[in-house]
Amino acid sequence: MTDTLKIECAGEAALIVYLGDESSPTVAARVQALGDALRPKLGSTLVDLIPSYASLLVLYDPLQSDRYHISQCIRDCRPALAHATIGSGRLVEIPVYYSPESGEDLETLANSKSLSIDDVIGIHSEQEYRVYAIGFAPGFAYLGDVDPRIAAPRLSTPRQKVPRGAVAIADRQTAVYPAPSPGGWNLIGRSPQRMFDPQAEVPMPVQVGDRVRFTPMDRSDFLLAGGSL
Repeated sequence: MTDTLKIECAGEAALIVYLGDESSPTVAARVQALGDALRPKLGSTLVDLIPSYASLLVLYDPLQSDRYHISQCIRDCRPALAHATIGSGRLVEIPVYYSPESGEDLETLANSKSLSIDDVIGIHSEQEYRVYAIGFAPGFAYLGDVDPRIAAPRLSTPRQKVPRGAVAIADRQTAVYPAPSPGGWNLIGRSPQRMFDPQAEVPMPVQVGDRVRFTPMDRSDFLLAGGSL
């Protein structure tokens, strides 16, 4: 791939750095590598780094620096991109109770793909996903890439309420809803894992750059782990 690094102004005290044209594990690794290199370089000048699929938003203190200096610091970190490793990041396992009872769209998705329910469960749970971004709601981690065999578009009519812990697919993304909310993704199961707990020492179990694997669990274990239906 080309060594993309494009810097644009994103506000009075923000720059956005584009590191690729589309999401991929390689681009995600470059986003993570740039963030890791920038944090110590900017020090107290840095307000926050917000990674996304193929970009990194850099928020800085305008009383300590300006966009020209920050842009040069970003360029100075370019050599770190050569050391970006696709397999880097923690591996986090998230248990899931897959069933038509816990995933309202599981059977419909299986039928639309000419697969059995067990096929869909196996395909979804047998691979690792990369946390590309966290957004929409606190703890809502966008994971990819879903196997094309079970990728499915968003629902034409979103649900008014999706339960907390719902495991869902939209196109080639998958996610766990951290709280009850409206949503148009295809529901295939439910997890007892809390994806956002503001009272916990570590509020979110995953961060951008982590790897995620879903592990099937049965109904009784799901309920014992605190899940609800």
